[in-house]
Amino acid sequence: MLRPMLACCKLYVSEGRSAAALRAVEQAARRHHPAVVLVNTFVDDAYNRVGYTLVSRLTQDAASPTPLRRAVFGVVGAALEAIDLGSHAGAHPRLGAVDHVCFHPLAGASLRDVAALAADVGADVGDKLQVPTFLYGAAHREGRTLAAIRRQLGYFTSPRDAQWRGPLLAGGTDTTPLPVAPDAGPDTPSAAKGVLVLGATAWVDNYNVPVRTADVDAVRRIARRVSERGGGLRSVQAMGLAHGDGGAEVACNLLDPRSVGAGQVQDMVERLAREQGLDAGEGYFTDFSEEKIVQMFLEKSAQAKVSSSYGFDTSHSTDIHR
Repeated sequence: MLRPMLACCKLYVSEGRSAAALRAVEQAARRHHPAVVLVNTFVDDAYNRVGYTLVSRLTQDAASPTPLRRAVFGVVGAALEAIDLGSHAGAHPRLGAVDHVCFHPLAGASLRDVAALAADVGADVGDKLQVPTFLYGAAHREGRTLAAIRRQLGYFTSPRDAQWRGPLLAGGTDTTPLPVAPDAGPDTPSAAKGVLVLGATAWVDNYNVPVRTADVDAVRRIARRVSERGGGLRSVQAMGLAHGDGGAEVACNLLDPRSVGAGQVQDMVERLAREQGLDAGEGYFTDFSEEKIVQMFLEKSAQAKVSSSYGFDTSHSTDIHR
């Protein structure tokens, strides 16, 4: 039996503490169940940030929006209503109330398929919700990378106390000009909504390694040496961030996890931490593996078919908390 072509969307919002706001976002995420399944919710209190993982079958009907396109647009809209970036504070950089959306192909789907979907969602958000939207990866006409557009928008500029507060872009007002023209939406961001970065790429693993120290600068030095940009591991991007009371971590994007995986990152962070007299803890993933997500989607879809006649609710995700 052939497995269906699937698309995965990872969506990150700049809120992890308001129960009312998160309830509104999750209700929007479940509204299209079982056509779209919320397979994971990752809550990080220190970052004041939540990641949602949505999965759906890809359809060949070009005449109507796919269920995933409608679901992601609904989640983004609910988050923008519920979250005020102007009052947000956390230990993770961010550009908007909905900070980052990325589409990945699963189970035989092509990157081209999800790139078209991502571009459609970007246009929807920019035009209908009036949020400056920047495309990257296969969704962008020149293949611009996520790191490149984030760098242009000042994402990696760290505050002295390692806590990001309010709008990230300089000025933080509704008339502040953007340093780069968006691909969709207005040319100036709202202080409450910020901007959205949205793209399509092959699968990316997110793997973070705790370092037991309050010296965030030391952890940033470790992260710089781990990252490909700093001469470290190929296809690895890394940031050193404060995390929790008196702690920090090396937060990594593994852009080619089949070639350079979490084990290599763990070993290198441990070695570099020892060189500075520091102790690194065991790392953790912020989501399930690509294979596990496909399995969970198929299982939840099958459960929904069986349970629908009994009126059971199968829409709940698996929650991970930090």
